[in-house]
Amino acid sequence: MPKVLISDKMDPNAAAIFRERGVEVDEITGKTPEELKAIIGQYDGLAIRSSTKVTKEILDAATNLKVVGRAGIGVDNVDIPAASAKGVVVMNTPFGNSITTAEHAIALMFALARQLPEADVSTQQGKWEKNRFMGVEVTGKTLGLIGAGNIGSIVASRALGLKMKVVAFDPFLTPERAVEMGVEKADLDTLLAKADFITLHTPLTDQTRNILSRENLAKTKKGVRIVNCARGGLIDEAALKDALDSGQVAGAALDVFETEPAKDSPLFGTPGFVCTPHLGASTTEAQVNVALQVAEQMADFLVSGGVTNALNMPSLSAEEAPKLKPYMAIAEKLGSLVGQLEGDAITGVAVEVEGHAAELNQKPITAAVLAGLMRVYSDTVNMVNAPFLAKERGLDVREVRHDREGDYQTLVRVTVTTESGDKSVAGTLFGHAQPRLVELFGIKVEADLTGTMLYIVNQDAPGFIGRLGSTLGEAGVNIGTFHLGRRNQGGEAVLLLSVDGAVTDGLREEIGKLTGVKTVKPLHFA
Repeated sequence: MPKVLISDKMDPNAAAIFRERGVEVDEITGKTPEELKAIIGQYDGLAIRSSTKVTKEILDAATNLKVVGRAGIGVDNVDIPAASAKGVVVMNTPFGNSITTAEHAIALMFALARQLPEADVSTQQGKWEKNRFMGVEVTGKTLGLIGAGNIGSIVASRALGLKMKVVAFDPFLTPERAVEMGVEKADLDTLLAKADFITLHTPLTDQTRNILSRENLAKTKKGVRIVNCARGGLIDEAALKDALDSGQVAGAALDVFETEPAKDSPLFGTPGFVCTPHLGASTTEAQVNVALQVAEQMADFLVSGGVTNALNMPSLSAEEAPKLKPYMAIAEKLGSLVGQLEGDAITGVAVEVEGHAAELNQKPITAAVLAGLMRVYSDTVNMVNAPFLAKERGLDVREVRHDREGDYQTLVRVTVTTESGDKSVAGTLFGHAQPRLVELFGIKVEADLTGTMLYIVNQDAPGFIGRLGSTLGEAGVNIGTFHLGRRNQGGEAVLLLSVDGAVTDGLREEIGKLTGVKTVKPLHFA
């Protein structure tokens, strides 16, 4: 039975979901890194919020760990490259707190429009400064949306309900989606010039860091009001301070800061500045939602192989997993075959699918090919860290999908690029379930890839099979299955034999001495 540790305080229903799904769970919170290292080795899964830091040291100690689940969207507390290298899936719950974060952005927009925090402090101090707090309406104003993904689209719908106009900048927003959302798609300069209010809803990347830079803040409409409930670092905070002081920006509300916790900031105390301590996801409903979601996602992965909202592995629903399992099996065997035969000579990999396979999610199939291939280089490789290892080695990986009908109802082909040219192997499924090799380096050959096998390339000639059988028999090695293919009569032939005994270096040398033998190589398959 899989075993999960919940190491941060989480809604108790999360543990109940794990148990209902057949997963053993321990709730042990507040552990120091050293204490966590001492116990993490016994767990298959680790469920966290923001307190637990999943460092490389923790991951090195987590010898059985398969998945880390973050109840929430931010994974700054997880070393994702280290997790990928260890073959550990990292999941988050990006949609569990979407409404909560969107509502917080709208709340901060109103706080800026009507100067609510300052008016509250003034009034509670016994003042009655009606003339000091002259606000603005949001009705009829233009909201500039930087980022039109899940949360951004919710903010847009709420803003439209408030009778605002919405202009959106997002490189991935299609014109059709913009029409569907009821927003105007624009470039960033157009948005900055038009917007009365700006809200940010984009991740922090090299492209978005300081997207509201000093230069871009100067391009805004004078008197703009800015809200950021997304990520710290999207706004140049020093430039924002100057823009508030000059009046270029009439108000700014930040729920996130470049450095958190933000115990000190030049923005504190600036007129027109409102801030909250990263409360975007802090509602009762959101915390329940993300806890339940992370439990469901982790249980699906540990019990049935479903992968949802993973940050370092292709998504694979619990419904897809059983359908893809046999395809991933043949893909991994094909990858293993070319990896063992070509090894260090490989510089690129192309994974092609056709027939029934072309109708499926190809990413897990490609990951399975790479897992089989990269096992030549690492004995701890799996579908999670295989793409990472392939990238680390500089392998060029391509995916090709064919709609055409071929000789087989379904086919997976793996072609590797080597110094001596491209080499291709292909496999299919018999009875929609049994993996079978059908082509090896241009030669038609049907074979099960299992256990210990011998790969032999020889010149097709009478009597060779008898001599090979005698050599194996004299060494006490029994032949399990025998698969033969050839380019043409008297030409190059390929033999794949499954054998019951070990193939020693001495036996391999004896076979290599047989007349016509060009290559002898033992192969091993799970």
